[in-house]
Amino acid sequence: MDTPTGTQPTTAAGRWTALMAARRVPDEILAHAPASPYRQDPERFRPVAAPPDTPSRRAAVALLAASADRTVLDVGCGAGAASLALVGEARHVVGVDPASDMLAAFVAACLEWGMPYQGVLGSWPEALDDAGTAEVVLCHHVGYDTGDLAAFAAGLGAAARVGVVMEIHAEHPQAWLDPFFERFHGLRRPAPPTADDALAVLTELGVDPQVERWTAEVRPVEDPQARASRVTRRLCLPPERAGHVATALAAHDGPTAPPAERVTISWRP
Repeated sequence: MDTPTGTQPTTAAGRWTALMAARRVPDEILAHAPASPYRQDPERFRPVAAPPDTPSRRAAVALLAASADRTVLDVGCGAGAASLALVGEARHVVGVDPASDMLAAFVAACLEWGMPYQGVLGSWPEALDDAGTAEVVLCHHVGYDTGDLAAFAAGLGAAARVGVVMEIHAEHPQAWLDPFFERFHGLRRPAPPTADDALAVLTELGVDPQVERWTAEVRPVEDPQARASRVTRRLCLPPERAGHVATALAAHDGPTAPPAERVTISWRP
């Protein structure tokens, strides 16, 4: 949704779009990035044998209990962490992801875990026709990747025959990198969107969701060298700057990881 220069958005959807647009990494920084700062490592999103009993999983299980055929559509499936946490509950899973390496990891996980599946390469909601509908639609940690959250969420509802479970961070998960963008690029980034901004968009769409705020388990401690390398790429810096990034991370007195606070948003179409 376009907003005339110098004016403030008058809708929640417009505010979301404006907030996301304002946080784009400038072209002059991206032009010198040796690798995409947006690429994710599939290994970080693989399913686990004993998935945590999160509010998001419980919401999905409750919806599947009211489902006739127990089918699941996982939008932004990654390597299948969300949908394969439903092994034993779901009968069939369709995974949608715009990254081919993520989709390949999802397919491999479904084969390993014996889950009947379909993989769809594409962005949402453009992939809706190829993905089709399912009883339950999952969407974990993808909301902050779209500038048009209204169309994105409307597509989730259109694909769900029983219900939708959306999980997002309480605040944009990359906001903790803002001090490092300022340190290494002199870039001062504006305030990030939050889950409350996302909820305002859903309200505007006429959705009345159930909302549960919770704190995720802390991830295992990451190898410092691997972490510095990953953050270096996210900052659009060349690999040889990883040592400087490691030093900056060690000296930083603020957050050095995405917030643990999560929000589970579920609704019936």
